[in-house]
Amino acid sequence: MSKSYDAARDVFAGWEVDTEAALTALSQIPISMHCWQGDDVVGFEKKTGSSGGGIQATGNHPGRARTPEELRADLEFAYSKIPGKHRLNLHAFYMDTDESPDRDEIEYRHFIPWVDWAKEQGLGLDFNPTFFAHAKADDNLTLSHPDAGIRDFWIEHGKRSREIAARMGEALGSAAVNNIWVPDGYKDIPVDRMAARQRLEASLDTMCAEKHDKAHMLDAVESKLFGIGVEACTVGSHEFYLGYAIKRGTLLCLDMGHFHPTENIADKLSSVALSVDELLLHVSRPMRWDSDHVILQDDSILQMAQELVFTGLLDRTHIGLDFFDATISRTAAWVIGSRNMQKALLRALLLPQDRLKEVEENLDWTTRLMLTEEARDLPFAAVWEEFCERNEVPAGLGLIDDLDAYQASVAGRG
Repeated sequence: MSKSYDAARDVFAGWEVDTEAALTALSQIPISMHCWQGDDVVGFEKKTGSSGGGIQATGNHPGRARTPEELRADLEFAYSKIPGKHRLNLHAFYMDTDESPDRDEIEYRHFIPWVDWAKEQGLGLDFNPTFFAHAKADDNLTLSHPDAGIRDFWIEHGKRSREIAARMGEALGSAAVNNIWVPDGYKDIPVDRMAARQRLEASLDTMCAEKHDKAHMLDAVESKLFGIGVEACTVGSHEFYLGYAIKRGTLLCLDMGHFHPTENIADKLSSVALSVDELLLHVSRPMRWDSDHVILQDDSILQMAQELVFTGLLDRTHIGLDFFDATISRTAAWVIGSRNMQKALLRALLLPQDRLKEVEENLDWTTRLMLTEEARDLPFAAVWEEFCERNEVPAGLGLIDDLDAYQASVAGRG
């Protein structure tokens, strides 16, 4: 225990905050790190025959992972710099196999190397069917496509993805969150939104008809405001999926980049939590809508973390990251983003929650403002450094040196 942490613990005790309780709580919160940051959302299919389906990673920084082995090596390095034990969020087109199955032919055996690796690393796995970057998604319509044959193709892909996720969860003894996001929508103004949404609802119902043990797999549905090529209408809107999650009992995924820039995800959490049992967060930084920048310790992240802590939603919320920036070191992006999410949670856990709630209940806005502003000066950094030290990961300049050294070791990848 360092002298700086010892002093910080005393300061927080004066605010009636127990730093040891905060550190214990933080150690029990897993972050699901997204595999697609490591290779610019390319995946490892032997064939795709399609454009990206509205998914773009900007930049061409040296060192992109080109194989599952390279991606796993990069992930291992990143996890070694992130305190605590966490998860990996895997997309369906990151299969590890010499075969060339189409999306409606994927099986659990195509992902066994990932499961074996996760066991070795002590990680949980989450999963996502991949409804983009495929010839049958080039119309930006999948589960809501007017062509029943195309809908059936994607329904089968979704069924198989759910089965794979359930098998992963069973093998690892930790439920895999299987998150369903489709790019469906229209570039120009449609005349029949209802028909598209009815098709999407029916497809989802068919796809999710088989029941899986919730100890192994949890379904989540993810909305979006709009995207590239679907500027006029996104079939799976927030309202659509909020209603679907309530009716069908799935998790609701809130992605920080999928709403209007003036909307605050922190404000949505307590609202939707009154109607759905569990939530999935995709944490990102939408500088310009869904631009998916590496997250900072900015107000949006700090407020979201505080809302999770103060409303008691940590046990009902699965926290995942979702950004992809190819202008910087991809491994550094993982480390910076994951640690910033943890730092935001720690700051929330170190706030005088009971006192703040009491003054708000008493309508004492002056004291509330004074407390929240004075609390900004509390020695959070010393507590974070203690957390890193206990987990044997570097902090400060030592971390920067490690990130630079690893980036130099992979920069020669073609």
